[in-house]
Amino acid sequence: MFWRMTGLSAASPVDTILDKENFTLEELLDEDEIIQECKALNTRLINFLRDKAQVEQLLRYIVEEVPEDSEKKRSFKFPFIACEIFTCEIDIILRTLIEDVELMDLLFSFVKPDHPHSTLLAGYFSKVVICLMLRKTAPLMNYVQEHPDIVVQLVDLIGITSVMEVLIRLIGADETIYSNFADTLQWLENTNVLEMIVDKFSSSDSPEVHANAAEILSAVTRCAPPALAAKICSPSFVGRLFRHALEESRPKSVLVHSLSVCISLLDPKRLASASYQAFRSNLSHGTLVTASPETVDGMLESLGDLLKLLDITSSENVLPTTYGCLRPPLGKHRLKIVEFISVLLTIGSEIAEKELISQSAIKRCIDLFFQYPYNNFLHHHVENIIVSCLEVKRNQLIDHVLNDCDLVGKVLAAEKQSSLSVDSNGPTLPSEGKEPPRIGNIGHITRIANKLIQLGNSSSVIQNHLQENSEWAEWQTGVLVKRNEVENVYHWACGRPTSLHDRGRDSDDDDFRDRDYDVAALANNLSQAFRYGIYSNDDIEEAQGSHERDDEDVYFDDESAEVVISSLRLGDDQDSSSLFTNSNWFTFDGDRGINDRLAASIPSPSPNSEETSMNLEETDEVLIGEATGSESRLESVSLGNGSVEETKEPAEVAEHNDASTDDEKLLCREEESVSQEAEASEQSMDVQDGQTDAVGGSAEASTTEGAAAEPCSSSEPGNASPESDDTDLSADPSGSSEISHESRSPAKVDDEKKVEVATTNE
Repeated sequence: MFWRMTGLSAASPVDTILDKENFTLEELLDEDEIIQECKALNTRLINFLRDKAQVEQLLRYIVEEVPEDSEKKRSFKFPFIACEIFTCEIDIILRTLIEDVELMDLLFSFVKPDHPHSTLLAGYFSKVVICLMLRKTAPLMNYVQEHPDIVVQLVDLIGITSVMEVLIRLIGADETIYSNFADTLQWLENTNVLEMIVDKFSSSDSPEVHANAAEILSAVTRCAPPALAAKICSPSFVGRLFRHALEESRPKSVLVHSLSVCISLLDPKRLASASYQAFRSNLSHGTLVTASPETVDGMLESLGDLLKLLDITSSENVLPTTYGCLRPPLGKHRLKIVEFISVLLTIGSEIAEKELISQSAIKRCIDLFFQYPYNNFLHHHVENIIVSCLEVKRNQLIDHVLNDCDLVGKVLAAEKQSSLSVDSNGPTLPSEGKEPPRIGNIGHITRIANKLIQLGNSSSVIQNHLQENSEWAEWQTGVLVKRNEVENVYHWACGRPTSLHDRGRDSDDDDFRDRDYDVAALANNLSQAFRYGIYSNDDIEEAQGSHERDDEDVYFDDESAEVVISSLRLGDDQDSSSLFTNSNWFTFDGDRGINDRLAASIPSPSPNSEETSMNLEETDEVLIGEATGSESRLESVSLGNGSVEETKEPAEVAEHNDASTDDEKLLCREEESVSQEAEASEQSMDVQDGQTDAVGGSAEASTTEGAAAEPCSSSEPGNASPESDDTDLSADPSGSSEISHESRSPAKVDDEKKVEVATTNE
């Protein structure tokens, strides 16, 4: 176990087995926690496993094949657990293995020719050997040096990927090994390991063998000891590689993978990943192979034979496709030849350029570009060939592409005949009885045309050639310019490409900054939402008792709203019912719906809201003392909208009531008389009656404390407020519009109230 505390953890099952008097290795391997105990450095377990007899038995599980009728534990579980024990990198166990010659002989007996080579066991063997290379580098290399047959046996098993990985690390072509053990690799300089690997192209017909051999040789070009690097780029080695590749009796996979090695010789970084390039700069033991003029000369000697393979007239293979058929298909070997020519032009060798021009290799590649309009891999390599030719400063190569290859004429011809030709004698034929599809290389043609125009600004040869062609000028102004405008993603008004103008803005900021959010309005809406318990969380119970809380508890200021907006701003694209939409937020029935519609007419808090708040505070006595329906509703709406921060405390209300004089009593008697006169008209207005009842209920909820403190009401506040509301609305059918008008002008309402109170007092 990783953590042990007396009395708090049960005994490990492994310790239980070790406590027995007689136990076997199989019992421990069958226990699921054995690997965990090894990593936890269980002393008793490690002392048992370090014994030579136990290490030998673990090796036998790894290297010996078992009969087919054996138990699954013996065939699968025990070899796996044995491998994992070694890869735990316990030094005392690895030392027992590496210091005993008999155990090492048993380990490497797996690669002997007369030994069965299971793919499963090969993986376990590879992991153990690589672990020894990492932790016991010098002793392992000394053992291999004393047994040179091991290298030969590993090369013979190069078709097994796990063995190939061992061989890559053994010859020093791995970027993670031997940075401090360069001296241990000197013995490889006197071996012919590279020749043995390249001869596998000739002695084997297996594509796996060819692929793994090319992988090892390419790894040597990227990172290898100096002696091996000098050997692999020698003209004799390159000639040997091409001889195997161009044998007519050999499968095409030999040619494909041989050219992969040549491409890696010309451009070692081409096949390397970004992570490898970052790690490669920290290494000092290896040498990055660069193609010498002698290496290029050795490749050019076989260029003529390679170009013969690009001929498609003699092939009779037919490949049906969705758009028609290919007669013949391009094939991997022709594609690899075009890629080889593309890389050959990038090294800047003038000798190579002249040889390619003399043998019309570039012209042949451009012809394939138009003959196979649906092979994007081919289009990519040919575009690189054309760009490499146009970007050089040697006019000979530019003239060859523009005049001998007639690049501009072929581009214009392809634009005129943008659909696949039915009467064409080329290899790509459309389906019979169907409309010919549009050719698939228009995008690369457009890029090539734009590159010609771009380079024409700095090259007089290209510019003069384009100006002399009137058809090109007409196509450029009539087709190419419009196409570039349509395909320019920087000018798109929709979609993600608009963010390319401002690369400093991320995708989240785009939506937030482009929207015209009203922070104050959102604060009000959030306040209403939490006030009426829209969200199904634990705060609903508190929200339902909002009449017992101060408005300060549910008030959202601008700063709080900005925090909520920043956390929820992405929700408006996912949920149509989000707070950040223009839909009707509150669709409740009864009192809440009316109150919400009234609240919607109240302007959002603004910088001028402080003045409004001051005016309302000055007339607070009037708002509490008066019981008219419109004023009560205005007070409730104002409090719900957050414009009045806090209602009067009960103590202040009581003090105010004690100070009230006969003026207040007179005002109450006048209100009661008006209420009695309007009872008759109340029954005839059903719609308004339902609405005002709702408004009265909401007004009661927001002014409960004020209504309870009124001295002039002999009944309960819940009965008095609706009655007064109904009276006002019945007497004036336009009462609702007046409420809306008063709500929109809180300052004006205050002035009118002052005048009315003064008149009443008089």
